[in-house]
Amino acid sequence: MATSTYNISELAKEFDLTTRAIRFYEDMGLLRPERSGAAGRNRVYSAGDRTRLRLTLRAKRLGFSLTEAKDIIDMYDSPRDTVPQMQKYLTVLAAHRQQLEDQLAELKANLDEVKVHEKEARALLKRSESVSIPSVLQA
Repeated sequence: MATSTYNISELAKEFDLTTRAIRFYEDMGLLRPERSGAAGRNRVYSAGDRTRLRLTLRAKRLGFSLTEAKDIIDMYDSPRDTVPQMQKYLTVLAAHRQQLEDQLAELKANLDEVKVHEKEARALLKRSESVSIPSVLQA
């Protein structure tokens, strides 16, 4: 069975990324392309690299840091001892969920504060308009 390979431009186009972003993910250890050509200048990405890139982008969309994404993705490259993998994955997910819940609570508090200030500003504006109208009529 032939293994599919990709060059950096193909992956960049498929995932709507810059080649610089892909090289950055490589520098972070998320991708491990083979090298070919003169002095190994050409990157050759495997189907596994493509999958790792897809998982990296999914993790980013979920709000994981690249380090967290790498840790999770690396679990699947290790020997398939699923119990420790799933325990670690659940630990990472729980910590991430807690962080998101904390951020959500902070956002809700900020939104409530904005609503209070908005209500106060509307009340001040209404009082100001009711005071201004009689003085204009008297002139």
